[in-house]
Amino acid sequence: MHPSLDAYAADDDTQRLIAAMLGDSPVVEDLQELTDTIGGRVTGSDANEQAVAWATDKLRQAGVAVSTETFMMPATWDERSVSARISGDVEFVLNSVAKPYSPSVSRLSARLLDGGFGSAADFERLGESAAGAWVLVETPLLDDDVGLGGLFGLYGDSRTFETNATAAGAAGIVSMSPYPKNLVYRQFASHGAQNELPLLVIEREDAQRALRLLRDGKSLTLSATIDADQQEKRSSTNVIAEIPGASRPDEIVLFGAHLDSHDLGTGALDNGVNVAMLINVARQITRLGLQPQRTIRIALWNGEEQGLVGSWKYTVQHKDELDNHVVAASFDIGSGRTTGFFTGGRPDLVRLVNSYLAPVAALGPFQQVDAPVVGTDNYDFMIQGVPNLVAFQADANYASNYHAESDTFDKVDQQQMRLNSAIAAAVLWGFANDTARLPRQSNAEIRALIDATDLETQMRNFAVWDAWADGTRGRHD
Repeated sequence: MHPSLDAYAADDDTQRLIAAMLGDSPVVEDLQELTDTIGGRVTGSDANEQAVAWATDKLRQAGVAVSTETFMMPATWDERSVSARISGDVEFVLNSVAKPYSPSVSRLSARLLDGGFGSAADFERLGESAAGAWVLVETPLLDDDVGLGGLFGLYGDSRTFETNATAAGAAGIVSMSPYPKNLVYRQFASHGAQNELPLLVIEREDAQRALRLLRDGKSLTLSATIDADQQEKRSSTNVIAEIPGASRPDEIVLFGAHLDSHDLGTGALDNGVNVAMLINVARQITRLGLQPQRTIRIALWNGEEQGLVGSWKYTVQHKDELDNHVVAASFDIGSGRTTGFFTGGRPDLVRLVNSYLAPVAALGPFQQVDAPVVGTDNYDFMIQGVPNLVAFQADANYASNYHAESDTFDKVDQQQMRLNSAIAAAVLWGFANDTARLPRQSNAEIRALIDATDLETQMRNFAVWDAWADGTRGRHD
């Protein structure tokens, strides 16, 4: 039997930790150093390796026990250069980038066609003309009014039009940037490393110009060169800090954030702010001399932006410990106010989180969202049956700078970052000291969760369904 879910009560250590998170600390300076000095941190790049060393040093300087764990990426992708131009009845150069896992191509020239929003009806309209052509696809405007719902909608839309374009034999896809004012961004190819279709993103204004010309009957050709460093079986590194538990050291409370980023901006909102926050949580626990009853692990993941790989490999490397993981939490939605947590379709987890949030009730209100969510490093713990959380945050300006050149230090809400850190610390400390815990789910329970929710659609949108279906990822015993 499991202890009562109402047994936990906050103590003085909780209040000391919360006060430390709200007080003076180098958390903002850490974030600025990570983003301004190291910058974008694509997995496999020199900057990413610098970030691993930086995070390791920060934790060691704080007196926290830290180690690194090497794992193998199935593939890595890093853009070297992209160039694209339109010719024909009108000529102009495009501001463009490639989507991760776009293949390298040398001056691929083909007719440019108006693909609408890339729906089945749009490709039916194009008919056989889509074969061998570049297809330009519209994207809804993504701003603060649209928020996170619109952001996640992009993944479903992309899977639809990339699948349709592949079936139609298109030479490649040109996606309109969802951002105005000449911003481009990166988004993971819907088929991941298995993608074989050249995928460009061009600035919104260029795309709108091209669509107006096409709709006026102009004939346009697009020529593009993509030079990308794509490698198979490349090693990367997770950073793992550990604070041993006093009475139940085998029970593990894991809180994580991903260290890698895309390269267009400096990865401040996604996800340097939460890396700096969790480093500071570990720093303050150690500085105060607090000792949890359960072991606390702080994980700074790599490979998140290229398939959620670092956290996946952790579940493989630590498979014999997964029964002892009390919870795995992920922080990955910028610096907007933490309004609650996604609790993965486990109502008893809602009750635990509510109790742990009580000491920071003044920073609320909080509302848990008891639904499974895919798209960050809770995913592999969820399909391994481990209770998992994702911090649910107000959009603030996260969606409007997502994976874009504008994701820089100045976009971070520094005051809210500190408030969020107090919330995270309170929940972490609650899990680390309570006696209550939830069991790990069986394969049958995980399958029931998939059947009862939209989890399969999310998994397909983030290119992780096939690995679950073939038994490569997740709990199948």
